[in-house]
Amino acid sequence: MSDAAPSQSVPPAQDSTAEIRARAVVPYLPGLDGLRAIAVVAVIFYHANHSWLRGGFLGVEVFFVISGYLITLLLLAESTRNGRINLRDFWLRRARRLLPALWTLLVGVTVYVAIFRRDELGNLRGDVVAGFTYVTNWFQVHTGSSYFSDFGYVPLRHLWSLAVEEQFYLLWPLLMLVVTKVAKRRMPVVGLLFLLASVGIAVLCGWIYRSGPVGDIAQTPNQYFSFLGRDVSRIDFAYLSTTTRMGGLFIGAALAIWWRPWSVARARIASRGAALDIVGLIGLAGLGVMMWRFQNVVAGTEEGARGYDLLYRGGFFLVGLASVAVIAAVTHPTAVLGRVVLGNPLFAWVGQRSYGLYLYHWVIFQFSRKLAGKELTMPQFLGLMAITLVITELSYRLIETPVRKGNFSRWLRSWRGAETPERRRHRTRMVAAGVVVAAFPVFAIVNLSTAKLRLDAISQSLVDAENATTDVLTRPTVTTQPVTSDVQSSTSVAAAPTTLPAARIDVLAIGDSVMLGAAPELSKYGITVDAKKSRPFKAALEIVNYVKSIGSLGDNVIIHLGTNSGTTAETMDAIFTALTDVDRVVVLTNAVPNHKWEEGNNTLIRALPDKFPNVTVVDWKLLVDPNPDWVYDDETHLRPRGQVAYTEAVMAALGRPLVPVPTTTTATTIGAGD
Repeated sequence: MSDAAPSQSVPPAQDSTAEIRARAVVPYLPGLDGLRAIAVVAVIFYHANHSWLRGGFLGVEVFFVISGYLITLLLLAESTRNGRINLRDFWLRRARRLLPALWTLLVGVTVYVAIFRRDELGNLRGDVVAGFTYVTNWFQVHTGSSYFSDFGYVPLRHLWSLAVEEQFYLLWPLLMLVVTKVAKRRMPVVGLLFLLASVGIAVLCGWIYRSGPVGDIAQTPNQYFSFLGRDVSRIDFAYLSTTTRMGGLFIGAALAIWWRPWSVARARIASRGAALDIVGLIGLAGLGVMMWRFQNVVAGTEEGARGYDLLYRGGFFLVGLASVAVIAAVTHPTAVLGRVVLGNPLFAWVGQRSYGLYLYHWVIFQFSRKLAGKELTMPQFLGLMAITLVITELSYRLIETPVRKGNFSRWLRSWRGAETPERRRHRTRMVAAGVVVAAFPVFAIVNLSTAKLRLDAISQSLVDAENATTDVLTRPTVTTQPVTSDVQSSTSVAAAPTTLPAARIDVLAIGDSVMLGAAPELSKYGITVDAKKSRPFKAALEIVNYVKSIGSLGDNVIIHLGTNSGTTAETMDAIFTALTDVDRVVVLTNAVPNHKWEEGNNTLIRALPDKFPNVTVVDWKLLVDPNPDWVYDDETHLRPRGQVAYTEAVMAALGRPLVPVPTTTTATTIGAGD
């Protein structure tokens, strides 16, 4: 590809170089803003309600590819024009573009939480510091504050992707500075190396990732590995770390090496706009199919929560390939896709504000729904998006644009000047504005630094309840060590140890985090509670078979599972067939609003008595729906009043009075509180 136009008279080499330098300008590319619009809308839909667009999270990967392409292109253009890259100017431009809105968000969130949700302020401190320093992704990996948890008030969780990009902005110019000096005449090879780096990152991500259920480290140790002296989740690392998410940035950078608009415009391919439109449409179709068909990042399954294998084993790379196809089309000078379709005024408007939309939408959603995984209804979504658009536009016009264009700096310099009455009034207004604006950060910093760190209400209730549970699978075998006396020698001889017969469990309750919350209440009435967070329905079969095998299964069993995932008729049949010898089995329905498996699970549960006469169903769903004060904001886990109501319903189904059982501990009893 030649940068010079064919001519009868060849201009001097110096003139040719000057022409190349003059052409090395990155024009405004409305099609890129259109692609940004698609990406941010996909992410917003996913964050609002996973069922609307299960693969909407892939929009973040599209952003990475765009950033890799555009930032590399800008650095190449600067190097071509000036013969060097000015790192200071680059980083200053990035700071002016990114920091004002981010700092506004961090201060605004801190002030809001300090006023309206003060109990959560201590938990927010780490997120604010990580967001301010652009290390949110590593902070989440290190602390294990999983990006995939539905429970918890996490208004700054989404800043992980901005951290990945900012780390790229800090390091990439340094690499490009070296590349443009050392390999200036071998840039196509550099592009190939960038592409191979993207492939290598995809391979690394697949190697780190593990298929199968994802629980805590005790339940699924293979899903964790040691990183900097700490056990971290493989799936969190694969999704959040800069190491595994740089693939999109690298493949975008590779395209920038090969596909520079100022060169493309003078090459033969400049007249092949129709062909590029086809390439772009194929890329768009690929993105659309993947966003529609890809499963959630982590989803509840029969075996428990697990990751989507395809995503971590090449899925991100496929998104990158589709994205570069679209970018190549929308940056082509004669392709219709960029100028007309994606570059239309509406898409361009949204794309220009995509940064603000991404920053503010998640926070506003969280302020409303209070928990990360609570899905929005369409009316709720429309109302919150109206608020988001207003705040985004105010931020864009009053904060981001003035700072980016230097208006704020000029306003500060307006302090200087001759002393006149008008100048004094102007300075007074500046001081008043400064005091008002500074009051919010000061209030935020003081409150944030002094806030106490405490668990959220749901987590605290589950932690408090753990002492009232028994893990029947890991309880050690009880043995005796009888001693016989040798009268002749007056010495003691130890006989062989003997295993005592296992005591029968009068009432065994098997459940997940909902039952765990009620464990202290249930244990008051002699119920042995084996309940754990994130437990799948299938786990009940292992517990039942084990307790039967040691002869401890009594006459009463309670089962409440299905909060985290669906189950099948085959699994239900296996569990309750194993319980046919039990006099009474009490099963509770699920109350997990906005989760697709709720109705399916409850249909299976309500049908159990027809097939298994010893089963009694407590329709917890029907009991709790008219009583929202029984559950926390997630509409699932139990408040203290709900714990009491839950226990009363279970005891009524057992046909037992609400009379507390005195706590006794023996060497052979498996009971609550062991």
